[in-house]
Amino acid sequence: MFKILTINPGSTSTKIAVYEDENLIHLHTIRHSSDELAGYAGIFDQYEFRKDLILKQLSDDHFDLNELSAVVGRGGLMRPLQSGVYEVNERMISDLKASIGGEHASNLGAVLAREIAENIPNCKSFIADPVVVDELQDVSRISGLPQFPRRSTFHALNHKAIGRKYAKSIGTSYEKLNLIIAHLGGGISVAAHKLGKVIDTNQALDGFGPFSPERAGTMDAGALIRLCFAGKYEQEEIQKMLVGRGGLVAHLGTNDVKLAAERAQNGDLHAKLILEAMAYNVGKEIGAMIAVLEGNVNAVILTGGIANNIFVVNYIKKMVAPIAHLVIYPGEDEMEALALAGLRVLKGEKASEY
Repeated sequence: MFKILTINPGSTSTKIAVYEDENLIHLHTIRHSSDELAGYAGIFDQYEFRKDLILKQLSDDHFDLNELSAVVGRGGLMRPLQSGVYEVNERMISDLKASIGGEHASNLGAVLAREIAENIPNCKSFIADPVVVDELQDVSRISGLPQFPRRSTFHALNHKAIGRKYAKSIGTSYEKLNLIIAHLGGGISVAAHKLGKVIDTNQALDGFGPFSPERAGTMDAGALIRLCFAGKYEQEEIQKMLVGRGGLVAHLGTNDVKLAAERAQNGDLHAKLILEAMAYNVGKEIGAMIAVLEGNVNAVILTGGIANNIFVVNYIKKMVAPIAHLVIYPGEDEMEALALAGLRVLKGEKASEY
């Protein structure tokens, strides 16, 4: 039996879980107030603060750290890489400290995993399927300007975990299937999975593709350029419009899809239209990915928190069900996905080198 600690740092929380093989033992969300985080200049300055809170929580659980075989952290914004489980090394930590792909709380996952694991005998530290997983086919990388190639940034961890889960449910392997997976959360990513590789996806980090509860999605480039040079907004304000204050937040003043659906069902025609538009954009992106796979699709899978919302799911179903087999895996379990990734390596799968 292997015991595995998983760590998922978010902007205002750190989620931790302990698994014994596939079985969950402990699960906690450690909240961080804005006042607590205000004293740190950058994301990476927070790692000691967060590490101490993790160790305190495990101590409160009376958990013996020496029982751990691995610590698996959420992967951050590093160099593009293939899907897989990666042992944490100095190059990875250096890239994350330098924020080569941008600043994000998930950048702390690798260092927290290593800092905890290195003080435990025979314990290893890993990350798995970070958002920068890049398996794009060459033709999908090309945009209309050579200095702006299309990038692969999506919810790789949940995409890959759900792909494997679905494959197992029908008695086959993920590497034998062609799937379209749509992760519907605060950000939305829709990807074409061909025989175990994500050959195309929207760039979900900055909101390219369907708009979402918090992200503006693909924009009119000309209108955006004019806004940038109008002299009314700073760069940070425009960035917030695109990521954080876009999508449902911009239209309805909330990122709560459940609340927006309740408004729609209670006669708010504007809320109904905006929710339908978000679902419409997802359905349209799924259709594009069906074309990428030349119609050879085993299943379209909806996952993420919004896959619990009947209003949104039914609208997407109306668009997609006539042309593809649709499967719903509501919610997400990134902690389990991290644990299962670590478990695969502990049971003999070779870890990749960064």
